[in-house]
Amino acid sequence: MTRTLSAPVTVAFDYTRSTGPVVGRFLTGLRDGIVVGGRTSAGEVVVPPLEYDPDTHEPTTEFVEVGSAGTVASWTWVPEPVAGQPFDRPFAFALVTLDGATRPFLHALDVASPDQVSTGMRVQVRWAEERTGSITDIACFEPETSGGSTVPTGVTTVDPVTGVIVPVSLDYLYAASPEESAFYRGLNEGRIVGQRCPTCQKVYVPPRSACPADGTPTAEEIEVSQTGTITTFCIVNVPFLGQKIIPPYVSAYVLLDGADIAVLHLILGVPADEVRMGMRVKAVWKPREEWTYSLENIDHFEPTGDPDADYDTYRHHL
Repeated sequence: MTRTLSAPVTVAFDYTRSTGPVVGRFLTGLRDGIVVGGRTSAGEVVVPPLEYDPDTHEPTTEFVEVGSAGTVASWTWVPEPVAGQPFDRPFAFALVTLDGATRPFLHALDVASPDQVSTGMRVQVRWAEERTGSITDIACFEPETSGGSTVPTGVTTVDPVTGVIVPVSLDYLYAASPEESAFYRGLNEGRIVGQRCPTCQKVYVPPRSACPADGTPTAEEIEVSQTGTITTFCIVNVPFLGQKIIPPYVSAYVLLDGADIAVLHLILGVPADEVRMGMRVKAVWKPREEWTYSLENIDHFEPTGDPDADYDTYRHHL
């Protein structure tokens, strides 16, 4: 029971950004099957175009259509692709100087083995079947053929690309401390446990390995009550992607009886506009068969019906 717990965690969201006139021009070109570069004050043609000139720092205003074929300037082999890369099979990343450009452009090169790629080889763009105004409109580079690169028919519109949505994802393994592991095991048993600081006697829920107030390691496990007091709260009125509850609803800090740190959780069972500081609430657990090693075992908190707590009992925990 002293073994620490660990679990894989994925943090992901869609990042939305405006492209601006320079990147937008480049992405609009890709959507329409054209590779656009930008000319610098030094006469360089750079793909993708730079938003600002590296020497004068002025915005880029001169654009150049370059070829969809070019020469490999350098490359590296990827024997074991990872999630999110262009292919799920071995491939190369290559710096390709497109015809008409003076600086190389990085993208994937689809070849079966490292023996099929070399510095100086001629390659061409393989266009994606569906183009939306994204860097992935270039599916990859491939060895040049006599027929050259063919631009597929598809989306062609005069509307410029002004914004892009980019998925961002981070996968990592979270390793809980021994104290946190005890907390999660308690939740899997229907209990809420914390750790007491032997110096100041504060009880931390979720537990800390050391007291942040005086640095003393915590050692004593304390089971706290499943009822508590709302200290501060927020009424959520704005919908967002992935939201499981229709607004308005309340997210509140609940100071559990016997704890000295409030936990953040959902408040249900009461109209949002009736939630208040000092309201007494209790934990409502999910069905036992749904429990895991997670604070989400507690579905929400709801009012107990008891009188509100006196302000002096929680004023130091706001």
